[in-house]
Amino acid sequence: MSGQAQQARELLGARLRQIRKDAGLTGRALASAAGWQLSKVSKIEHGKQTPSEADVIVWCRHCGARSQVPDLLTSVRHVESLWTEWKQALRRGTRQRQERSVGLYEQAHHIRVYEPAVVWGALQTPGYAHALLSMGTEFYEVPGGDVEAGVAARMERRRFLRQGRRRFACLLGEQALYTRIGTPEVLRGQLEYLLEVMSLARLSLGIIPAAAPAAIWPGEGFVVFDEQAVMVETYSAELTITQPREIALYTRAFEQLQQAAVYGRAAHELISHAATKAC
Repeated sequence: MSGQAQQARELLGARLRQIRKDAGLTGRALASAAGWQLSKVSKIEHGKQTPSEADVIVWCRHCGARSQVPDLLTSVRHVESLWTEWKQALRRGTRQRQERSVGLYEQAHHIRVYEPAVVWGALQTPGYAHALLSMGTEFYEVPGGDVEAGVAARMERRRFLRQGRRRFACLLGEQALYTRIGTPEVLRGQLEYLLEVMSLARLSLGIIPAAAPAAIWPGEGFVVFDEQAVMVETYSAELTITQPREIALYTRAFEQLQQAAVYGRAAHELISHAATKAC
């Protein structure tokens, strides 16, 4: 779990511990009343376990703190939104996973994207998206991963590039042009599509050449939504960052990565060259 998510869970546990103490209950007494193991109370209070919404309701009922339930449920949802394990998320379906971020896209005005080794989702072709989502469901051993529905949802998200007043600044590492996702024909089609969308007025597409001097080390891909949130994808989970000082770090990282990027004709040439190598 990320530092921010863990901190949020510990703060929630501390609040629940104080509620228990204010009610004059020991941990053992609360566990007995709720029908829980004593270890569950201890783990929740020390930030070792995130309580479910049902747990919070039961906790407050036995502590005579029903009025605090709405606020505490908001805290639980905040912890869950900060860190979502991929396997758990994908079990609910790839389409639902794609739709989780729609709200952020709808509300944002300036979206900054960095992807070092694959093409960003909203710029993907159906074939490329299908290959990538299939790879994910296989890696996380998710049966019946409804890949087709996930692809459809991802294609729907492409509308944000053409609707509203949003501005997109996207940085792709040159490696993203060569990472073999799907067949050579799928990759070539994806690169040709990138050449098409480069002309969109609301999109600024930069390519970071592999040989360009680095102002900062390459990291994991991320998306910055205005100054409100950052989504980061790792092998184990998807992290949503809302802490202002952390958002500022990602914004600064994007600005430094941007220093190494090329645009316009130079970016077009890099993509075209990669396309000729794809088949």
